[in-house]
Amino acid sequence: MKLRLSLLAFLIFGLQLSGWAQCAMCRASVENNVSNGETTIGAGLNSGILYLFVMPYLLAAVIGVLWYRAAKKRKAKLSIR
Repeated sequence: MKLRLSLLAFLIFGLQLSGWAQCAMCRASVENNVSNGETTIGAGLNSGILYLFVMPYLLAAVIGVLWYRAAKKRKAKLSIR
């Protein structure tokens, strides 16, 4: 059990390290474009952030709906017998 928890913790923190590395790149990109007078890059970055934010929740919702339907079908099939 301890091995599983430590492996899970390692995976969670290991996956976040690559996400933290991108923040400096986005900030540098925005600062560079704003200093050149281009302010439209912020809207594109905001759209990308929202896209990345919504996708895990959307995936979880789809899996939940499919799981619910399968459980409902299984329950109906068992009640018929």
